[in-house]
Amino acid sequence: MITKQDKNAVRQRRHARVRKTVSGTAECPRLSVYRSLKHIYVQFIDDVNGVTLASASTLEASVKAEVAGKKKTEAAKIVGKIAGERAKEKGIETCVFDRGGYNYTGRVQALADGAREAGLNF
Repeated sequence: MITKQDKNAVRQRRHARVRKTVSGTAECPRLSVYRSLKHIYVQFIDDVNGVTLASASTLEASVKAEVAGKKKTEAAKIVGKIAGERAKEKGIETCVFDRGGYNYTGRVQALADGAREAGLNF
């Protein structure tokens, strides 16, 4: 009998493999992406101290009003731009991009493009 592959388990293994090498510091935090079916979340994480420096998602009230009626890819770009602006306010100029095991297309790429438009380098 052929069993169906659990795509989330495969993604988590891929993410763990990447996380062995990708780590964030206070000067250059890790930009971590999580993508659910309806929403997208992004965090700037200092792995040395184990703290989140800034974050954004489509669930926030201020963002929810801005992304209402837009496609998920467009919403991801807006979230990336907002996250980039919040990071700039905290003094973050550069970061390492952690795509969370997802392919770098669609919503993940749009989020990265939005963060770059806000002035982040990675």
